[in-house]
Amino acid sequence: MILRIFGTSFALTIAALVAAGFLGGASAVVIVAILIVLEVSLSFDNAVVNASVLDRMDARWQKLFLTVGLLIAVVGMRLVAPLVLVGVTAHISPFKAVDLAVKGGSITEPGTYAYLLHHAHPAIAAFGGMFLLLLFLDFVFTDRAHTWLSFIERPLARMGRVKYVSVAIALGVLLASALALAEEPETVLISGLAGTITYLLMGGLGDFFGDPGTAGGSKVSGKAAFMLFCYLNVLDASFSLDGVVGAFAISQDIFIIALGLGVGAMYIRSLTVFMVRQGTLSEYIYLEHGAHWAIGALAAILMISIKYAVPEVVTGLIGVVFIGFAYWSSISHRRQSAALES
Repeated sequence: MILRIFGTSFALTIAALVAAGFLGGASAVVIVAILIVLEVSLSFDNAVVNASVLDRMDARWQKLFLTVGLLIAVVGMRLVAPLVLVGVTAHISPFKAVDLAVKGGSITEPGTYAYLLHHAHPAIAAFGGMFLLLLFLDFVFTDRAHTWLSFIERPLARMGRVKYVSVAIALGVLLASALALAEEPETVLISGLAGTITYLLMGGLGDFFGDPGTAGGSKVSGKAAFMLFCYLNVLDASFSLDGVVGAFAISQDIFIIALGLGVGAMYIRSLTVFMVRQGTLSEYIYLEHGAHWAIGALAAILMISIKYAVPEVVTGLIGVVFIGFAYWSSISHRRQSAALES
């Protein structure tokens, strides 16, 4: 099971490290290894949420997520999307953005690709922060059979009975962040609204095409599965783009960064499939809760990072702590349930 699911990830790791050696020697190999670990640690909560969505899709769409979705994640979200963002925010042509990316240069040197991408960070943070914040709010504002942090989840579930409360709170956070934290409030507002619209559109289209995956254990296919597939890729973008910006603090070589983050993305997809195959979320009932609380923390960090730099290690550790605590709580719950049954 492990080798079948993670075999491709292991093979790509070896290939990436060998390629890094040819590109930049031993130092590049070390950097790629660091970036792989960074990507996995930052996106572990993403894998848990992905698994909860992927479990509702039929086998064909699950396979597409691992193949076509991986291509979109590596080439689209971690290579092309940053180039587009630099081109749009710096008002330069795509060819100029590619030229700057190939030339490299320090993140502190004005005019370099790394510098321009770092300058685009507030817009990236606002888009991703709003998308993830709405994902978190919609989760905690929903009545659930099991609650993890019951002292806060139960009152929030009652609050969620107020229609559109999650959207109202999210827009309030966006407005406050733009006015209090942003040097260019209009840019943050536009990007944040784009993230909000994207989230609402994905949810609305999913409802329109119908998602029977939550009823009777049936799997979705066709248009409904396609919308879930799109949703997963937008979710991945919300996680990955900020990681790409942070990666330039480690290396300014776009190819080294693409190697490290790309392999990390493959591990996240393999981990997602592993959890679906093993039924991990049904076995460890609080993992999904922990992942969403980690996503809420990440959304808050993204909005704060519009003005203040937050170290990547802090972001990664927060996710690990929430997931780890949820995992421990799940094991404790299983033991208590077994004792009561005995």
